[in-house]
Amino acid sequence: MLNMVFLINSWLSSFNQPGLCITVAVLLHYFLLAAFTWMCLESVHFYLALVKVFNVYVPKYILKCCIAGWGMPAVVITIVLIINKDFYGNGSHSESNPFSNFCWIQENIVFYISVVAYVFLIFLMNTAMFITVLLQIHSVKSRTQKTSRFWKR
Repeated sequence: MLNMVFLINSWLSSFNQPGLCITVAVLLHYFLLAAFTWMCLESVHFYLALVKVFNVYVPKYILKCCIAGWGMPAVVITIVLIINKDFYGNGSHSESNPFSNFCWIQENIVFYISVVAYVFLIFLMNTAMFITVLLQIHSVKSRTQKTSRFWKR
């Protein structure tokens, strides 16, 4: 959906309908955040599968993942819309090229907080999960090598 909304964004913005442009910008923002949120949930799943292998039972795991994956971006979008729906709109107004318009976040501060900071936090989370998984794999590998040396003797 992110790709679809992105591809039709400039075409829809050429209609010069503020409501349509706000809707498209909100959808683009939502699906972008949802994609990164699901990427973060994949790293958590990776951690659970490779580090916490045994005795990991999370009741209604898929439901909780879906609520987090679709809900956290919705909360961010709702907060932005409650503060001011005019943060979303048409980016440029070029008369020579009507398709240069693009519906997106208009305020830099809102962009940096609701997109850049959000993606940065997910990047930190994914990096932490990756390092944890690598350390776990390395410790399992070193334990296996020590055990095999012991049995060879």
